[in-house]
Amino acid sequence: MGQKTVILPEKPLETLDEYLAQGGGEGLKRALALSPEQVREEVRRSGLRGRGGAGFPTGIKWQTVGTHPCPTRYFVCNAAEGEPGTFKDRTLIRRNPYQLLEGLQIGAYAVGARRCFIGMKTSFEHEYQRLRKALEEMSARGLIHTPVELVRGPEDYLLGEEKALLEVIEGKEAMPREADNPPYQLGLFTRTLYDVYEPNPTAVNNAETLSHVPHILRNGADWFRSTGTPDTPGTMVFTISGDVQTPGVVELEMGTPLRELIEVWGGGTAPGRRVKAVMSGVTNAVITAAHLDTPLDFGSMRRIGSGLGSGGFIVYDDTACMVRLAYRYAEFLWLESCGQCTSCKNGGHTATLHLRRLVEGRGTGVDLGAALQAAIKAPSGTRCFLPNELAQVVPSVVEAFRSEFAAHFLRGCQGCKDIQVPKMADYDERTRSFTYTHGRTTP
Repeated sequence: MGQKTVILPEKPLETLDEYLAQGGGEGLKRALALSPEQVREEVRRSGLRGRGGAGFPTGIKWQTVGTHPCPTRYFVCNAAEGEPGTFKDRTLIRRNPYQLLEGLQIGAYAVGARRCFIGMKTSFEHEYQRLRKALEEMSARGLIHTPVELVRGPEDYLLGEEKALLEVIEGKEAMPREADNPPYQLGLFTRTLYDVYEPNPTAVNNAETLSHVPHILRNGADWFRSTGTPDTPGTMVFTISGDVQTPGVVELEMGTPLRELIEVWGGGTAPGRRVKAVMSGVTNAVITAAHLDTPLDFGSMRRIGSGLGSGGFIVYDDTACMVRLAYRYAEFLWLESCGQCTSCKNGGHTATLHLRRLVEGRGTGVDLGAALQAAIKAPSGTRCFLPNELAQVVPSVVEAFRSEFAAHFLRGCQGCKDIQVPKMADYDERTRSFTYTHGRTTP
């Protein structure tokens, strides 16, 4: 296990010729020599799982869309990366936008898509320009067979939620729609024509997932399965940040222990400090120091009650206040909630208010109980996964550090340093430092 560079080159590829010289385009060439069904089967056999958070098998998603009887289908690349602690998709686009576009073209061919879309935040100017230039180069060389449109959306955290991204592509606000679960049988630009309903099924994969596809088609499913674990083959691009000495982005073989990511690639905590807690974005339960040897794959992370997410790990050392952590994470999710679902917005608001009382020294066990109840009930009848995140994060932090919460009853924080949710705005590779936006500040 350890570092294995497959999709993350050490230096950015500046031209299409550089990409082609390294074998770029061979995956698409092989795909076009096969039938769409054969391409889908190759991806299915590879065991590629979505790298955007859920880990859904990519081949099954493509099969569902590609065999749908509706002739109008679409393919969407979700590059609207906004999960706190994660900067891997933007790094991939900055270093090699060509492989993403090649993977998108292979996916579009495999499912019979009429058009492709790449959705990203308007603030991703560097990434937008890299993709625009790469798209122009590949179009001029005949490597774009299905039209691709770059769609830019708001800074909202929920733009990264697939159903909200589909809304933005249709020219609407980033508000998760009521729809079936992915892969979407109810896709883009649905309509009824001459009493015939057209659901326009749409495949959605994130930027890293599609970046793996050209390599799988070029080298074969068995090659991809030769690394990683049976549960999660291949590699993944991880982001490591927080209380580590060398934060950054690195590609590792699946199954690499979390401890190695932190201590080797993140440089470990400062001298004299120890790891207290690790967060996998804001989507999963807290990981304690007792589980640092857990392999980084979907199954292993699930077995410890947490999750791999999108590979963004935020480390907190023993100077961090877990009450403030629970408060700030609950606040982030409340503020970023779109407000369509009452249980989500009210649950996040209630949990935040009661946790704030504990931070300020006005809270008791009653407040802790109220915060837990509000978080647990937040997912009732909601349209997206955001309230589930609240229901996982807050109770898990309380359960792991209950005595720390009790110590705050009617005392509050005693010199505790503040904690901000690291929603990443940029990364300077030269200085190995991130800059943050921290999300919304008002509801």
